Amino acid sequence: MSIFNGRRLSSADLKLDVDGLRRGYYTDKYFNNVVHVLDGLRRVGYTFAGNSPRQLPVDPSNLNVGDIVVEAQIFNRHAPRALVAGVDMALAMLRHATGYFDSDGSFVETWQELEVEAVHDGVFTTYAGDPEHIRPVIRVRGRYRDFALLETSLLGALTRISRVASNVYDVMEVSNGKRILFFPARFDLPEVQAADGYAYWLAHQRYNQETGISTAPLVSTDAQGAWWGGRGGGTIPHAIVACFLADTAEAMIAYAQHMPLDVSRIALVDFNDDAVGASLSTMNVFWPRYRAAFEAGDVDEQRRWTLNGVRLDTSKNVVDVSLGPDGPAGVNPTLVYVVRDALDNAWQKWNVPNLLLATAKEYCRSVKIVVSGGFNRARIQQFEAANVPVDSYGVGSNLLRNDDATNIDYTLDIVRILMDGQWVDMAKTGRLPNDNPDLQMVDLSAF
Repeated sequence: MSIFNGRRLSSADLKLDVDGLRRGYYTDKYFNNVVHVLDGLRRVGYTFAGNSPRQLPVDPSNLNVGDIVVEAQIFNRHAPRALVAGVDMALAMLRHATGYFDSDGSFVETWQELEVEAVHDGVFTTYAGDPEHIRPVIRVRGRYRDFALLETSLLGALTRISRVASNVYDVMEVSNGKRILFFPARFDLPEVQAADGYAYWLAHQRYNQETGISTAPLVSTDAQGAWWGGRGGGTIPHAIVACFLADTAEAMIAYAQHMPLDVSRIALVDFNDDAVGASLSTMNVFWPRYRAAFEAGDVDEQRRWTLNGVRLDTSKNVVDVSLGPDGPAGVNPTLVYVVRDALDNAWQKWNVPNLLLATAKEYCRSVKIVVSGGFNRARIQQFEAANVPVDSYGVGSNLLRNDDATNIDYTLDIVRILMDGQWVDMAKTGRLPNDNPDLQMVDLSAF
C-alpha cells in the first residue's frame, strides 16, 4: 500500500507469473536445493542431531528441521537512506506463491499460516553503515520451506523499484519544483516499465509531501502509468520532423490539427540544430490561427493552436547555429537563455494591433522550455544554481542508474527460529533481529 493513496496493488495490476514463482523458475538455484533438502528431511521424520555452537534455551533434539518455523527480516543497506518501493509486489508474491506441491502435483497454498509485517511503499528507510542495526521493511514468520523459493524475487522486486524511486527522488531534490519528465523506457525491457513508472510516481508523491510543492508526474508510455492510473505523454519525436522533410513548423501544424486537444503541443526544435529558428517558425504559423480563434471566441481552437512548449535536445557534440561556431555544444544555459529571449519577443514581428498586444505577449511568455539529453542530478543542480529559465527536465537513463552510489542492497536474513514455542535468536554473526516503527501487520488476503 502506498502511503499516498492507501491503495494496494492487486495481482491483476502486477501480472505476476504465479506458477513460475511457485516452481522456483526465478529462484537462485541454492534456494531450490534448500527446499528439496528440507522436504526430504520432513519425509523421513528427521529431528536435529547435530551440535549447535549457540547457547540454546531448550533441548534441540526434538526440532523438526524439515518443518522449521523461522522469523525472516528483509532490510536495506543503502546509506544514508532509500525510498522504499516494491513492498506490495513482494507481499503479493507471498500471498500467491507461499506453499508447496503435494504428491499429486497440486499446489497447496499456506499463506494463511504466515505472520507478516511490512512498511508501506513510499516511506524512507535509513542505514548508518552497521548491519547489526538496520530497519526491516518486511518481517515474515512462518514455515521456511513454504516461502524459501521466493527470496530471490522478493529482494529483486524491492531492489529494482526502490532504486528507481530513490534515483528519481534524488534528482527531484535539486529541481526546485520543476517538472521531471520520465524518459527511460527505451533503456530497458518493456516488462519493467510498469514497475519503473510506479517508482517514479512514488518519488513524485514523496517529494510533493516533503516540500509542499505540487508537481505533476509525466511518463512517456501508458505501461509506466499502469499501476497508478497515469497515461503516457510527451513531445513530438525527431522522426515526425524527418517525415516533413526537416520542416518543424509544418510537422507541428499537422500535429496540432490531428491530435486531441488534451495533448500538449510541444515542438522538438533541434532537428536542424537551429532551436531559435524552429521555435520562431512554429510560433509564426501557430499565432495567426490562435489569433483567429481568440477573436472568434472559439476556446477549442485556441487550445489547438496554443504552443505549450519547445524542447531542446541538441546533441552534446553539436553547436546550435544561434550560438555561432565557437559557442558551447549541446543543451547548455546559453542556448536556453537565447531561446527564451526569442520566444518572449516573437510578437514584435507579428504586426499585432494594440488591442491584442497583451494577448500576444502572454502567448509568447507562456511557451515553456523543456530540456533533455544527458541530464542528471549534478547537471540539473548546475542549471538551477544559475537560474537558467528551464521549465521541465526530461531525464532518461540516469534514473535507472545502478552503481556504487545508487545500488539499493536488500537482504533477507533468518534471525529467529521457533523451538518448543519459544522464539530463539539465530541470526548469522554480524546480524541481529531488528525493529522498525513503520512496520504494520499485513492481511495477505487483500492481495
